[in-house]
Amino acid sequence: METYQHFIDGQYVDPVGGEWMYTVNPYDGQAWARIPKGCERDVDRAVQAAKRAMTSGPYASMTPTQRGKLMVRLADLVAANAQRLAEIEVRDNGKLYSEMKGQLDYHPEWWRYYGGLADKLEGAVMPIDKPDHFAFTSHEPVGVVGALTAWNSPLLFIAWKCAPAIAAGCAVVVKPSEFASASTLAFAALTREAGFPDGVFNVVAGLGTTVGAALVDHPDVAKITFTGSDTTGARIYAQAARTMKRVTLELGGKSPNIVFDDCDLDKAAAGVISGIFAATGQTCIAGSRLLVQNAIKDAFTERVATLGATARRGDPMKADTNIGPVTTPPQYQKILDYIDIARREGARCILGGKPATDMPGGQFVEPTIFVDVKPDMRIAREEVFGPVLSIIGFDDEADAIRIANDTIYGLAAGVWTENIGRAIRVSRAIRAGTVWVNTYRAISYMMPFGGMKQSGIGRESGIESIRSYLETKSTLISFAQGAPGNPFVMR
Repeated sequence: METYQHFIDGQYVDPVGGEWMYTVNPYDGQAWARIPKGCERDVDRAVQAAKRAMTSGPYASMTPTQRGKLMVRLADLVAANAQRLAEIEVRDNGKLYSEMKGQLDYHPEWWRYYGGLADKLEGAVMPIDKPDHFAFTSHEPVGVVGALTAWNSPLLFIAWKCAPAIAAGCAVVVKPSEFASASTLAFAALTREAGFPDGVFNVVAGLGTTVGAALVDHPDVAKITFTGSDTTGARIYAQAARTMKRVTLELGGKSPNIVFDDCDLDKAAAGVISGIFAATGQTCIAGSRLLVQNAIKDAFTERVATLGATARRGDPMKADTNIGPVTTPPQYQKILDYIDIARREGARCILGGKPATDMPGGQFVEPTIFVDVKPDMRIAREEVFGPVLSIIGFDDEADAIRIANDTIYGLAAGVWTENIGRAIRVSRAIRAGTVWVNTYRAISYMMPFGGMKQSGIGRESGIESIRSYLETKSTLISFAQGAPGNPFVMR
């Protein structure tokens, strides 16, 4: 049994209250590590350390160039430790090693990108209309950042949230999911090895109802960035508003994957499978609504079902495994409940639709496809967060756009067509933060990512992300000569 500790003020420390919890390997159902069960006092220790880092000591006096060099050094350390960190994530959340290793190999690019951007956050001299004033803008870090990450890709979310925050000059306190904390706690040591001053990067593990709530409520936290469900995001948004915190919320989705009759059917079928069965469907961008033009619906449905049936379940550490376990027991039960709901509402299951009882650990669900799905069914409207696909037919572009936009979510969408005009028209009309055309699940540290509607607020990655960790300050300097004007009149 391995033991992990909080990482606060540059040191690994035990929880103040002396309480611990266990993390379970979703593949075999066995507890393998002991994780701190933090409390409000742990959060306060971490926040005070972050606040000190920003106001005194070496970090407060670092130039942006110096910060950037530390971030590039961290990127190199992550690259050197990618295999070890990926293996920890697989044990923690049950996702495929091939997926986690790919994410860890790509993870350093966020630190390199924002490390290079750190000393390029320029203000501007303003051509102000007052002839006797010199005016300019500058940017300052927003303050201590609380980063709440989800269990499906913990270290990828660390890169998305913490790299732009630190490039901006903020210090961070990370609260990882209680279901997958180990990789984040292990990662923290690399920040110390890279030379990050004490207090810049802190991790407090524990329950969302205690540690997460304390972080959102803390008066010395200036911004919250959260990835998770829309219901939890709404609560955080309301809670953060009480102390006027800035927020970035990357929430759920019910993403449409739209297949037109003029597309490359083989590529589209592979994209559909990737969109819903990769990562066992446990992604916010899952293409869980397959919209297929009626002219090809039956033939394309058969093609997708045939390809989906080839997915191999098994040990997520093995290279030939396609489908791993569901990460948490509550999520496993939720997926099975939605499968039952779909049947009761009249959807017809043509693939899967039940637990995979031939696997250890008891948390495998067969890749599942439903047809005869109506857009008003719960299976087509609510986020399942599992390997469950709903297939809906449409007649033409207008019909596809109407169905695609008939949702409270707006995170992502896919469009499959060989017609460039159609690709542009449809991608413009869809209300989603990311639209993929003839591809799916493609991300980049250069491209902003986030949702519209109830899929969130703000953007992660790209230049846009770093702006949310900065405050803009306006400075006006008078060089007027002569007697002062009327002091009771605005200048």
